[in-house]
Amino acid sequence: MIPVRTRPSPGARLRSLSCVAAAAVAVATLSPAPASAVTIASTISYETIVSHDGTELKAKVITPTGAEGPRPLLVMPSAWATPHILYVGAAKKLAEQSGYQVVAYSSRGFWDSGGGIEVAGPEDRADASAVIDWALENTEADADRIGMAGISYGGGISLLTAAEDDRVKAVGSMSGWADLEASLYPNETIDVQSAELLLLAGNLLGTPGEALKEMEREYRRGNIDPILEMAPDRSAATKVDQINANGTAVMMAHGWNDGMFPAAHIADFYEELSGDKRLMLTPGDHATPEAFGAVGLPNEVWEDLGRWFDHHLKGEDNGIDAEEPVRVKPNNGNGAWTSHADWPSVTAGTDEYYLDRPSTSWLRWQSSGAMEAEPATGWNYGFRTGIGTTARSGTVILSGALQQFFDVPTGVLLPTVDRYRAAVWTSPAYPDGVRVAGVPEVTFTVTPTTADQSVFVYLYAINAHGTGSLLSHAPYTLRDAVPGEPVTVETEMSSVVWDVPAGHRLAVVVDSRDLRYDSESRIGNRVTVTSPEENPTKVTIPLG
Repeated sequence: MIPVRTRPSPGARLRSLSCVAAAAVAVATLSPAPASAVTIASTISYETIVSHDGTELKAKVITPTGAEGPRPLLVMPSAWATPHILYVGAAKKLAEQSGYQVVAYSSRGFWDSGGGIEVAGPEDRADASAVIDWALENTEADADRIGMAGISYGGGISLLTAAEDDRVKAVGSMSGWADLEASLYPNETIDVQSAELLLLAGNLLGTPGEALKEMEREYRRGNIDPILEMAPDRSAATKVDQINANGTAVMMAHGWNDGMFPAAHIADFYEELSGDKRLMLTPGDHATPEAFGAVGLPNEVWEDLGRWFDHHLKGEDNGIDAEEPVRVKPNNGNGAWTSHADWPSVTAGTDEYYLDRPSTSWLRWQSSGAMEAEPATGWNYGFRTGIGTTARSGTVILSGALQQFFDVPTGVLLPTVDRYRAAVWTSPAYPDGVRVAGVPEVTFTVTPTTADQSVFVYLYAINAHGTGSLLSHAPYTLRDAVPGEPVTVETEMSSVVWDVPAGHRLAVVVDSRDLRYDSESRIGNRVTVTSPEENPTKVTIPLG
């Protein structure tokens, strides 16, 4: 690989189980209340809320005692396949320490609520507004101080409701989504593990509505058009102008390894918001960074969320508005949080490398010592498709949780990657180490032998023994390509902040199968990677 130049970046550039309910309530009382707390206890009641179409929604209503109303209101829709009890620990702390009136409800179609699962459709957003109506009529909630928060499905519904109901002044979305198509169909590749997990949980723990039934029927037949057709209406990214017009203060928290809703599209959505906003990116997979906080245990995400609501709903001058709003923690090691003015500022600069021809042996990222070296072009390299290699993106939820809690990354032993079924490039060692921070990008040209062909790109940090840790990856499927004609692939990989240790290298692997995704690669086919003069093969590494 030939180093080309270093340039400044643009802009400086669980689910929870019902059996934990009693423990959650008990744990929630262990942390001492701050000096500003005005309440010392709360009551919890089980209520039935009749929604806009007569559907009965079941809710836990947590009411603080010891202070007169009206009180700021927090509405919390449950996550996919979970009941309202998911939030009882966190809700109890918010009620007792900060005086919030909290209504946590089971989303339509799940557990004790009626109706069918509508996948955050119009009915679900109308449900959230109906819960707000009920709270204003039946509790001492303040109509001018309303917030919504949730994990995963609850976070997505909260964002979508804020776009349609201007009474919602502040939102906390944890492990939610902004663009459903980008999440479940990245680069026209089906995220099969996420799809199967969502369908399994929905069928086992809920009652699918007609929309979900149709989507599953067609998905089983290989037709994802119904999913793509419903995605825009269920994506906050298409409603960002409405959120901005309503002036909603939005806080989002996400795990780097979120296998269902990748962090990259969350950062893109965050940059489109024009009002008060905050973004936290931390080690973890889907819902794992904030799971323990939901049951009332100490948790950095929930602590920041409490400060967010205290400022925007209670008017407290707690300094959160003066802090740099983007907070990131490296996905490996024990690195501390760093704060940034915006998402592009996470990246301080970029290294761009041209890639020379791979071979069946280890290759270096060819280094001539020239900062403006000519790209290596004209080469071609073919590999067989249809059988995976030891390179992989991991398993949804499990892999990210292992990284978060045990610092065990999704790994690879690079010498075992079959060079007849993959293209591999490795860099020189970084003698002092380096922080990779932002969105890696790759460009390469492939010539498929079939009309539909999937390729998977991985970025690893490799130690002296050839053992690698996965930093980032991207799926990419060529649709309706002309067999035998080259196609240039330009794609961003997943967002990352990773501290590469001194003496380690980086490696790029391209192969044709990954168990997380549905692959269009077939045994017996072949892909040829080339580096034409007009589009030389290269990788861009963002640096912190």
